[in-house]
Amino acid sequence: MLRSTLAFSMLVFAAGAAEAADAASYSAKLSRPTTNRFIARDVVWNCGADACLGATENGRPVVLCQSLAKQGGHVDAFLVDGRALPASELERCNALAKPAAAKALAAQ
Repeated sequence: MLRSTLAFSMLVFAAGAAEAADAASYSAKLSRPTTNRFIARDVVWNCGADACLGATENGRPVVLCQSLAKQGGHVDAFLVDGRALPASELERCNALAKPAAAKALAAQ
């Protein structure tokens, strides 16, 4: 019984590791750093003083950036697996950014 439970646990762990290996990792630097946690487009963004981090198997980088910008504000840099989003796509991302003034009013 113990062997079968251990074997099943190893199988589940291996499947989870393989699934995680397929996920792209994203990193974003916001103009106004935050320590908030956002869920946008099925990506959990964990933010710290330096960057927001997230991962997903699905999605287009610009769309994921836009969804983060809607909640977190202007994005200064957006990386996909360590590669920077081109300036033109970053500009498209920030077109939907949450205005800083509205964010400041919400904090009051």
